[in-house]
Amino acid sequence: MPEKISKIIFNSISDGVFTIDKKCRITSFNNAAEEITGFKKHEAIGKHCYDIFRTEICNKRCALKDTLKNEEPIEDVRVTIISRNGCEVQISVTTTILREEDGTIVGAVEFFRDVSEIEHLKKHVDQTRTLDKIVSLNPKMQQIIGLLPNIAASDSNVLIHGPSGSGKELFAQVIHNLSPRQYGPYIKINCAALPPNLLESELFGYEKGAFTDAKRDKPGQFCLANGGTLLLDEISEMDISLQVKLLRVLNNGEYMPLGSSKTMHSDARIIAATNANLEEEISNGRFREDLFYRINVVDIKVPALRERPEDIPVLTEHFINKFRRKMHKPIRHISQQALTMLRKYSFPGNVRELENAIEHCFVMCNGTEILADHLPNNIRRYDIHSFTQSIDETDEKQQIINALRRSKGNKSKAAIELGMHRTTLWRKLKEHKLI
Repeated sequence: MPEKISKIIFNSISDGVFTIDKKCRITSFNNAAEEITGFKKHEAIGKHCYDIFRTEICNKRCALKDTLKNEEPIEDVRVTIISRNGCEVQISVTTTILREEDGTIVGAVEFFRDVSEIEHLKKHVDQTRTLDKIVSLNPKMQQIIGLLPNIAASDSNVLIHGPSGSGKELFAQVIHNLSPRQYGPYIKINCAALPPNLLESELFGYEKGAFTDAKRDKPGQFCLANGGTLLLDEISEMDISLQVKLLRVLNNGEYMPLGSSKTMHSDARIIAATNANLEEEISNGRFREDLFYRINVVDIKVPALRERPEDIPVLTEHFINKFRRKMHKPIRHISQQALTMLRKYSFPGNVRELENAIEHCFVMCNGTEILADHLPNNIRRYDIHSFTQSIDETDEKQQIINALRRSKGNKSKAAIELGMHRTTLWRKLKEHKLI
């Protein structure tokens, strides 16, 4: 009777449970284990556990083998198994030793539970938080943002181009953070910041004695970025002779450090960024066409800030929140006049210039609201007469309609874009008979 009760309890446990002997052969397998793995008891019992679970650690560092070897339990190890129908299932594993009454070790037991849904939700939350770093209401930008998880999930080379200060580095960082390489290194190097010989040694490293000051071996960025992501910023500035060596790495992952005859291998994903027109650079003989096609597997075009004026209010609010936390000032708003000045300005320095402008305002402002006088001089001087002119009624109505369309009817977002308080927007909606 006790044995029967034990069997009922064993099969009633919601976690998957199985036991193995000292040779890692399965000796029992409960109902939950059947449901999670897809294997029936009669298929599992007598088999080695690695034949059933087929995890990535079976041949490297098996939790059960470690438990048998060290005679110590292991708790909450996350692994991915392959179910009977070939699907990946993420599980949490806990193991402990099985002993006879006299203390003799006869095997081990593993408790495991399916955490796929939890991991999926966690991944979704992480992706949402990562994507939230890119602040934009612009339809083109929203389209790019929507594609980022797919781009990140692949291992393809990416070319990001857009004007200086538009946020290319942010896109590269987000792609890395969303990718399977997110726990690997993320390294960025500016190809315009170093002369060709120094850039080569920085990328590929060198051996001791390769040149006069090479007093010890130094690993290059391709070595350090192994298993992660390497951002080559301003790649158009790379010397044409160095482009040949870069192409070799992209073709087969192989390179040689300076002063070495030994071939090294790198498994780094390449993201390149540029503000230049590479097709023109190719025509002028300054950029290799074969390299262009190698880095341009996935193409991301980041529009200039002047092409997405609807982003100026939301970016302004974002930077106000950022600098309020950083500089510990009580500034929470920007005046309508100051925001209008920002919206009229062309921003040749793009998002970076806007961020610098808001930081300037935080230095100059001692109150709770940024005023026009707090803005940098170049923005205040820009077409100053247009700032005092009020928008005529027809233009204002159309701007409100456009803002509501872009925000998909969300009045709070539309108010932020228009630089109005929400109650002001409601009043204007009534004035223009839009509600």
